[in-house]
Amino acid sequence: MMANFSLFVFACVMISYLGIKEVQCVGVCYGRNGNNLPLAEDVVNLYKANGITSMRVYDPIPETLNALKDSNIQIMLCIPNDKLQALTDPKEAYNWVVANVINYIKQVRIRYISVGNEISPLIAGSSQFVPFLLPAMENVQRVITSFRLNDRVKISTAIETGLLANTYPPSQSTFRGDVTSFIKPIIEFLKQNSAPLLANIYPYFAYIGDPDHVSLSYAIFAQPEPDSSGYTNLFDAMLDSIYYAIEKAIGENKVEIVVSESGWPSEGGFGGSMGIATIYYRNLIGHAKSKAGTIHKPGKPIETYLFAMFDENEKHFGVFYPDKTQKYNLTF
Repeated sequence: MMANFSLFVFACVMISYLGIKEVQCVGVCYGRNGNNLPLAEDVVNLYKANGITSMRVYDPIPETLNALKDSNIQIMLCIPNDKLQALTDPKEAYNWVVANVINYIKQVRIRYISVGNEISPLIAGSSQFVPFLLPAMENVQRVITSFRLNDRVKISTAIETGLLANTYPPSQSTFRGDVTSFIKPIIEFLKQNSAPLLANIYPYFAYIGDPDHVSLSYAIFAQPEPDSSGYTNLFDAMLDSIYYAIEKAIGENKVEIVVSESGWPSEGGFGGSMGIATIYYRNLIGHAKSKAGTIHKPGKPIETYLFAMFDENEKHFGVFYPDKTQKYNLTF
């Protein structure tokens, strides 16, 4: 019975994907932890009106997924950290995929599933989820494969750059010794399934963490001359640091990186201002869409998701106001 259902869904999915467009370079994260935000249907219309064709969704609620039907917006669908333990049960993983992927895949362009966000043995708020992450990824992957969607929907997880050591120059970067046993099997999993690693990359936090050594111009793509390692911007240096760490972890680099978050606040403390954020977002969009790439990965666009669509509570990273007007007059 399950096999027949799988084949039926597969046939429907193949029909629905005829004429699918290539992956877009710049998307925007749709977070919902804010006050007075528009309805999901209005948010989807806002994406379409501004030519934003990729969305990261942090929690797969029906309101959002239903609003995305027939929108042609590619989405990164996230599984919250607190759901991972349940997904170590294969039956629960099957139920989750059917409820949140199979039930929508004919009309919603689900491209990635991010299993967890910034889970790390080093972070007190997420270390408790470490034992569940890889088993949950494996179970979700098995279900996706059983529906023959493994070429369409890629299973991954989003990391933060605190897992790295020796990041300057980027070519010397490695994963920290105390996280190697955690991250290496994940990278091997991604390689085996031809899936990218998702990485949240924030030059803003690197800048405010060490402004004496990280210049503002370097952090916002405004430095005209390269530094001693050959980089003109911190974003590329951080991205290449992860690429080099991947190579050292598995002896080769056959795992691509999708930048699952990057942003700059318009207010809220040191370094946060409308003027600086405008420069950062405009330069990031231009750089991601160009074929400049990075020093280590030249000649191709960088798939990047801006954080975020709206200001969330206690955060000021939104590129739109809740009334749906743009903050920065960006061209997506």
